[in-house]
Formats: sequence, C-alpha cells, structure tokens
Amino acid sequence: MAKQRKRKQEIAGLKKTASGIRGLDEVTLGGLPQGRPTLICGSAGCGKTLLSMEVLVRGAVEYNEPGVFMSFEESVKDITENVASLGFDLDELADQKKVLVDYVHIDRSEIEENGEYDLDGLFIRLD
Repeated sequence: MAKQRKRKQEIAGLKKTASGIRGLDEVTLGGLPQGRPTLICGSAGCGKTLLSMEVLVRGAVEYNEPGVFMSFEESVKDITENVASLGFDLDELADQKKVLVDYVHIDRSEIEENGEYDLDGLFIRLD
C-alpha cells in the first residue's frame, strides 16, 4: 500500500510538505503541495480556521517553519482564544516569531465587485 501511494505521488510529480496532522498527511499522500497555495473552503463553522491554524502551528513547532495567518473575519483575540482549545498558545508562538496572526478589517459596505481587484495593499501588509 505504501508503494502504491509513493507511486501515485511520483506520477503526479508534486512535492509535498507534511502538515503534521496525523491522517491528513496520509490521505493527501504526503501533505500539502510544497511551495503552492492551498485553498481551504467550506461553510461557516466547518473548521477552516482551526484546520489552517493547526497546520501553521504544527509546521512552526514540529518542522521549524514559521507561518503567517491573515484573518478578514475574526480578530486576533478571538482566533487566539479559539485555538487555545486545541492546546496551542499563539501568544507564545508569536513571541518566538514562529507564528504571526493578523486581522484586516474590511467593512462589507466598502466591498464592491467591479471586476478589477488591486491586491497591492494586502501584499505590502504581508511583506
């Protein structure tokens, strides 16, 4: 079975980065695509934020890979309190410069779909 999984990964030619989440790395044949963005989608309350935070925290703690999480809906305080239920101390990880959580407030009334999007401000903030 392990040979079959390895063969599938080789065929895809896609390098993977382990998430550190037992089971997820098995199902994804090695983890998340290395050096590529991963979109996690679903309805409200399905666990997108908790999954994302667990991947970031495990990456920082287990693989010494620091991470950044940008939220557009939940405050840093809310996220910190929520992931504490998983046993993660985001304040400590932030002090160690392993995980940075940032909140960008966007007023829904300011969002207007016109076909043109300028992400320069977001990229400057990420930098």
